[in-house]
Amino acid sequence: MTSSSDSIPRCPVEVTLSLIDGKWKGIVLYHLSSGTLRFSEIRRRMPAITQRVLTRQLRELETAGLILRRVYPEVPPRVEYRLSPRGQTLRPILEALKAWGLAHQAEEASTREALPGLAEIATIRIDG
Repeated sequence: MTSSSDSIPRCPVEVTLSLIDGKWKGIVLYHLSSGTLRFSEIRRRMPAITQRVLTRQLRELETAGLILRRVYPEVPPRVEYRLSPRGQTLRPILEALKAWGLAHQAEEASTREALPGLAEIATIRIDG
């Protein structure tokens, strides 16, 4: 793959990350990997994201061809999101990220248990 600004080949990881970059896109994709969700369901699963940011992230994912959006002609309108076939190809990556995150959480927890005073030691400032 080449960059549009020049003919230097782009790293394949860079290409992937350019589609799922940012704080929220990977999390949105992870939640949609379990199936179709309405906007409000995604919002409930991600309480720290604002409605405006979620809307923008969903639009960008749709533009990238990773999710599909379906609007039902109802009052009030019902909008559902799901992974597109292209987005489905990211499922193994999302599962690998989940597995790594779980292992990292467990490692952090065991480190905290083994070294309970570590946080206090880390905050000691040496004046010199």
